[in-house]
Amino acid sequence: MPAVFFFLIDVSMNAIQTGATAAACNAINQVISDLPEGPRTMVGIATFDSTIHFYNLKRALQQPLMLIVPDIQDVYTPLETDVIVQLSECRQHLELLLESIPTMFQNSKTAESCFGAAIKAAFLAMKSTGGKLLVFQSVLPSVGIGALSSREAEGRTSISAGERETNKLLQPADKTLKTMAIEFAEYQVCVDLFITSQTYVDIASVSVIPRTTGGQVYYYYPFSALSDPAKLYNDLRWNVTRPQGYEAFMRVRCSQGIQVQEYSGNFCKRIPTDIDLPGIDCDKSILVTLKHDDKMQDGSECAFQCALLYTTVYGQRRIRVTNLSLPCTNMLSNLFRAADLDTQFACFLKQAASEIPTSPLMQVREQVTNLCINILLSYRKFCATVSSSGQLILPEALKLLPLYTLGLIKSPGLRNDGRVDDRSFWINYVSSLPTPSAIPLVYPRMIAIHDLISKQEDGSLIPPIIPLSSEHVSDEGIYLLENGEDALVYIGGLASSSTVQQLFGFSSIDEVHSQLVLQQYDNPLSKKFNDVVNEIRRQRCSYLRLKLCKKGDPSGLLFFSYMVEDKTASGPSYVEFLVHIHRQIQMKMS
Repeated sequence: MPAVFFFLIDVSMNAIQTGATAAACNAINQVISDLPEGPRTMVGIATFDSTIHFYNLKRALQQPLMLIVPDIQDVYTPLETDVIVQLSECRQHLELLLESIPTMFQNSKTAESCFGAAIKAAFLAMKSTGGKLLVFQSVLPSVGIGALSSREAEGRTSISAGERETNKLLQPADKTLKTMAIEFAEYQVCVDLFITSQTYVDIASVSVIPRTTGGQVYYYYPFSALSDPAKLYNDLRWNVTRPQGYEAFMRVRCSQGIQVQEYSGNFCKRIPTDIDLPGIDCDKSILVTLKHDDKMQDGSECAFQCALLYTTVYGQRRIRVTNLSLPCTNMLSNLFRAADLDTQFACFLKQAASEIPTSPLMQVREQVTNLCINILLSYRKFCATVSSSGQLILPEALKLLPLYTLGLIKSPGLRNDGRVDDRSFWINYVSSLPTPSAIPLVYPRMIAIHDLISKQEDGSLIPPIIPLSSEHVSDEGIYLLENGEDALVYIGGLASSSTVQQLFGFSSIDEVHSQLVLQQYDNPLSKKFNDVVNEIRRQRCSYLRLKLCKKGDPSGLLFFSYMVEDKTASGPSYVEFLVHIHRQIQMKMS
């Protein structure tokens, strides 16, 4: 299939007023030059509020022609042919159009959004080719196909119904969008959703489309016209330039004695053995659960093969084959010695996330804790050399498992407080998260910035990592905490004003805006800080939203809620948690 990029932009009143429409148009305009070169690259563009507006980008026209689709129940696309055209033919038209969209709709009083109808119409335009549909959305879909109600507010009023109601809010409102998504996947249309909102948009319902089509949800909440456009541009640019493939199929095969039980991730599954991926890229991971149904001989090997058939952006059809052969053992101690904590934990994280929409949070937290206890119990029972029962014995390779388990219990996905959309986004983010990002998500990295200059270099740009406990956070210090998606900069109450001036360009903390836009000032500390942030962004392949946190206001509380090792409302301290695990193991041993 050709490389098709279709951009669909929310131009409802809210999107225009918050600056989201302008940010989207700007970002798209900047990434046009990053799209794959050559005659195979096709683009299309449409906007939507309570109706859908296509644009005829044909070269012969003096300017792009707007074509309006008013019927949002029974959707169609106008003039099949000229809505998607070769990029090389319409580049100037496209740039002019993107510059003029925010002003064309600047006086719009239309608050409605026909999101479902708009993606259906865009899909109809792309149906013959397949491709990437990139949607920028700011408000709850309120009219037309797949319209949703503001059920979060309804959920809040019926507290008496308790957990059951809250769970419903984490599941799609109905099957409309799922049915559409399956059809999109069938025609190789991959949808990415950029949510630039300041209100509830029901991520649980709308995220079904990216999840089923191999796409991704990006979430900018609350959207800030000051600091978010840079992240939006970087996210979009990486989205279209990262190593990726289209119209892909994947299958995992195993040698005798083992079989695939299930796949989980962002894909569509039509037959039990394969998964369909309208889009696949280097940031997505797929969890494959195996079961063994036959005895394996000690010392023999078992083999795995993952085959992925896909099309490159330049139109080559390729197969990527990964083979792995592993020794079988009947010694548990060998198993523990070779355990891979990152992969184990990524697996627990994904399994926990998939349970959240259907089980009470308390129950999921207990399941997570019991997993950790049972692993350590079997090590204690079958592998540990006889020693005093007064000690908690941890296998070397998994010694940090209790810490990360505690981090998971206290994470936004499993904490009792928090907005419905934030929890839904977290579940969604985890579903395709690559293994190296799993641990930082629940146990973020914290570093001190106030003494970046005085620290001895050990060859790495990033200074030593500080444990997530408030006893390591001094009132004179300034700290950066990042989890691969967001970054918090915490300024202690007694931080020196000259350091604040050097880093942020203000002498007093009160002048610094909470939506932080990083700038480089002419001093060594600022340069070093910028280098560190850019290095983290490079490592994480993510632009990181920077947020400023100050002692004594809600942002400070937000920062301290990430102190996993402290006792907080959402769970015990690390020491208490270890004691609890140890007690449980002792009880089960006796």
